[in-house]
Amino acid sequence: MKTEHKTPVSLETLTALCKRRGFIFQSSEIYNGLNGFWDFGPLGTELKNNLRDAWWQDMVRNPPLGPDGEMIDIVGLDSSIIQNPKVWAASGHLGGFNDPMADCRESKSRYRADHLMVYVPESGEGTAFAFLEGEPSVAEKRIKKKAKSDPSAYKVVPYNELDPALIPTVWGPDAQEPGTLTEPRQFNLMFKTFIGAMAGEGDENTAYLRPETAQGIFINYKNVVDTMRVKLPFGIGQIGKSFRNEVTPRNFIFRSREFEQMELEWFCHPDEATKWYDFWVQTRLDWWESLGVDMRNLRRRDHDEDELAHYSTACADVEYQYGFTAPGFGELEGIAHRGNYDLSQHQEASGTKLEYFDQETNEKFIPHVIEPSSGLSRGVLVLLNEAYTEEFVPKGNTEGGPLLAEPGTRPPEGYESRVVLKFAPRLAPIKVAIFPLLKNREELVNKAKDLYADLRKTWPVFYDQTGAIGRRYRRQDEIGTPYCVTVDFDSLEDDTVTIRDRDSMEQHRIPITELRSWLQSKLV
Repeated sequence: MKTEHKTPVSLETLTALCKRRGFIFQSSEIYNGLNGFWDFGPLGTELKNNLRDAWWQDMVRNPPLGPDGEMIDIVGLDSSIIQNPKVWAASGHLGGFNDPMADCRESKSRYRADHLMVYVPESGEGTAFAFLEGEPSVAEKRIKKKAKSDPSAYKVVPYNELDPALIPTVWGPDAQEPGTLTEPRQFNLMFKTFIGAMAGEGDENTAYLRPETAQGIFINYKNVVDTMRVKLPFGIGQIGKSFRNEVTPRNFIFRSREFEQMELEWFCHPDEATKWYDFWVQTRLDWWESLGVDMRNLRRRDHDEDELAHYSTACADVEYQYGFTAPGFGELEGIAHRGNYDLSQHQEASGTKLEYFDQETNEKFIPHVIEPSSGLSRGVLVLLNEAYTEEFVPKGNTEGGPLLAEPGTRPPEGYESRVVLKFAPRLAPIKVAIFPLLKNREELVNKAKDLYADLRKTWPVFYDQTGAIGRRYRRQDEIGTPYCVTVDFDSLEDDTVTIRDRDSMEQHRIPITELRSWLQSKLV
């Protein structure tokens, strides 16, 4: 009944909660939606903004001390989403920003070929069965029903690595017969648009929505050096939207076509790049832990040589155990040693010198870059996964605290179930809820509203006077509000209120005059 490490929440459960409680909605839902696009509701917007602000505070305004214990310099930037197309030619995105794609001629479905897996008979003869990565059950059922065989007699091969001679034998995930999948072909992920009054009438009007925020930093590197009096090593941080025309967006907001990134480009001397790479990999792991993410759900995965980009010396991912990847892990953040590739490419393509001159050593060189890059939208998904908790809590006056529950199990005698989102107070969408004990007692309502009006000047605060107190608590538990404050009849006599803690469910009284300072100490 009680476990030390809770079971990851399923994607279906999390998606339903996000819709029901106003975190995330399908974009254009009243028109049957648009695949790969999502709208953040009132609570989701607050949560996303809180994560964004935490990153900006901890990475730009108050960055960590460097490996030598000294303060480091990081400045901010907000570059344009649409940039000169020459930027993307120089960076290699126009020529090489591709994913392998395959189509099903029967169902008209389109798949990213490296995410399409195939059960291939070990014998090399007979029908092969394809499935989307992480969803093998459909193919396994077909193996048993159509091939009258056992999945253990098959090996799994990515579709884009499959022997082309076997493609006619493959049964697609949505097809009614084998042989309907096309051979993999390359598909550029850039979203194309057009600029100006003559838009669409020639290549000279073609532009692209940025697929990453990083290039906006590189093309502004010289502007920052010339205006901000920064000295190497230093960083430029940016948070903003990016767009990738993903072949198969899936797993909720994990892989979408419009998303936000939190990126840092750390410029340093080539001889110090390895030191800074190691520093930033560990720093980023530590940061996610500081937000309340259980380290048992995080891991560092270093890329093998065959995974590295041609310009990259090293790359590591911070991975998280999502409900849809468990017991495996999926990417949360990447930290890459990009060398001097980007600045060199833009220097050559633009004709603008992007070398750094070190006055102390009289040395001129193109800096190397370490890039910690995280998806803000994906970070929100991690916070929701991490916070979601099912518990058994005492009924009425039953003694005892909350007990961690396995999803779907029934509560023991004297307990009932609750769903609670255990966000760190710093990240919670609503910081405190204010309740009058009764809605039909004007003096209680007025005092509660006065308190609400005061606290909302500083924090996101929710006011609720409808329903029994227990039900009001449960509603706040389910959206992750850390503290609930109740104004009751004693409040009218001694000017105190009851504070209830979300996680422990413990309550205590505090003078209203001390409430603001008390909350200030907790909501950090």
